[in-house]
Amino acid sequence: MGNASSIEPTKTIFLDIDGKKEKIMFSRHCGTRDIHDLIAHAAGVSRYAEISLKDSTGAFVSLNPTMPINTQSSPYKVTSKEPSPTTESSNGDGEVFTQVLSQVASQFNNQFSKEGVFKVEEIKTDIATRLSALERKMELEGLKAVEIEKCKRDISDIKDQIWNAQKKFVDFNRLSGETQTPSSLSDERKISLKRDVPSYPKYTLSQETIEYLKQPTFDIWHWEPNEMLSLLEHMFHELGLVAEFNINPITLKRFFLCVQENYRNNPFHNFRHCFCVTQMMYGMIHLCHLWEVMTREDLGILMTACVCHDLDHPGYNNTYQINARTELAIRYNDISPLENHHCAVAFKILSNPECNIFANVDKDTFKRIRAGITMLILATDMARHGEIMDNFKMKLEPEFDYKNKDSLDTLKMVLIKCCDISNEVRPMEVSEPWVDCLLEEYFNQSDREKMEGLPVAPFMDRDKVTKPTAQIGFIKFVLIPMFETVAKLFPVIDSTMVEPLRIARDRYEDMKEKNSMPPPPSQSNKKKTVTEK
Repeated sequence: MGNASSIEPTKTIFLDIDGKKEKIMFSRHCGTRDIHDLIAHAAGVSRYAEISLKDSTGAFVSLNPTMPINTQSSPYKVTSKEPSPTTESSNGDGEVFTQVLSQVASQFNNQFSKEGVFKVEEIKTDIATRLSALERKMELEGLKAVEIEKCKRDISDIKDQIWNAQKKFVDFNRLSGETQTPSSLSDERKISLKRDVPSYPKYTLSQETIEYLKQPTFDIWHWEPNEMLSLLEHMFHELGLVAEFNINPITLKRFFLCVQENYRNNPFHNFRHCFCVTQMMYGMIHLCHLWEVMTREDLGILMTACVCHDLDHPGYNNTYQINARTELAIRYNDISPLENHHCAVAFKILSNPECNIFANVDKDTFKRIRAGITMLILATDMARHGEIMDNFKMKLEPEFDYKNKDSLDTLKMVLIKCCDISNEVRPMEVSEPWVDCLLEEYFNQSDREKMEGLPVAPFMDRDKVTKPTAQIGFIKFVLIPMFETVAKLFPVIDSTMVEPLRIARDRYEDMKEKNSMPPPPSQSNKKKTVTEK
């Protein structure tokens, strides 16, 4: 993750953008175009806009790494002008070539100015790095490439619409008046952003929050949606995943935005649950020092799988999908229909060039990432719980082999399962509202099942289940045994996670006992009894 001594010296410039004060920082390796793009982003204009700076005297300031440092009280006034569409399309290629030349010239100037010493090998390495980065930018962010991809997807959507219009059957799974039903398939429609990065504000995290974020006790209820996006972004940066996969920071923001927009507003399976699971995985990575036994690629797969693990969840579980014979169940042959759907939506998002955080990895690496994320999301199907746990217990005997791929994959599956159902590990004031949310979603499903004449699970029936009866068995027979098994590999889990689960089990058992006690007799009944005697 790097240390303080390896951080490059930076330069700070203060700006006045339409009366709003902004600050930018850049290193000595930044070129003129990098600084231009940075100011364009701060100004909320496209990277193709013309940018000019004026100092407090009205003089124009050259936009390059050697520009004079100013102060907050004397910011440079920023003026921007968007190019016309014709100019943008006709000069796009020439502008890219000019960018490359300006970067090379900037590097040569910087090297000559350092005490007159020309370091040939160092500049060759720097130029090669810069040119490589610019080539990736051209491929990833070039306007033509993005527009061509969008056009291809639009054509594909039009073909699908023509095909659907020619169908001769009625979709009885869709209810009238509903835009999204338990069987609707958002991986069949175009998944794109409804808003772009400028409307996503930047939050400065305190050191206290940064440390608290690593704890299993983190209270996830105090954060607004955009704050959760910033926290997710921080996790990926802090774990070194942005550097590991060479992720464009703007692409990372767009990815999280698109993920957020593709979680539905369910009582339980919503974006806050996604954040909750991801934060618990982040906490377990730090708690168990997982970077000592896994590669950074493995950590990236774990975190991304958590972010995507319930995408577009309709609020009705696999049992409903199969019994109701929904499109999802038919498409995936009754085999983990929801989990397969979450995977499909995740990679549909990643197929969008604007949101593809793995655009800069090679084909073999992406193949491993895709297989890993798919494996982990499919592992969250509770129908596979016994199979996965039995396999994991076998891997622990006589000693767990971290170098064995099959063993490591099984460990990763168990870790995402732990995080997915980890609410009771948290303090009561954090965990108990989740039980209410889950029961509300269960009751919605059971009510629908009764209406449609489908089987109803007892633990979902509002006439049969209570909060303690819903939790006691789950904690005793699923959560505690699973976390105790993981604690054999990471002993710190016993005190930080298993013990809170035992406390939660005892609390719900006390609650159940109190609920089952008959009410005390009223005063009138007492008097009557005495009189009768």
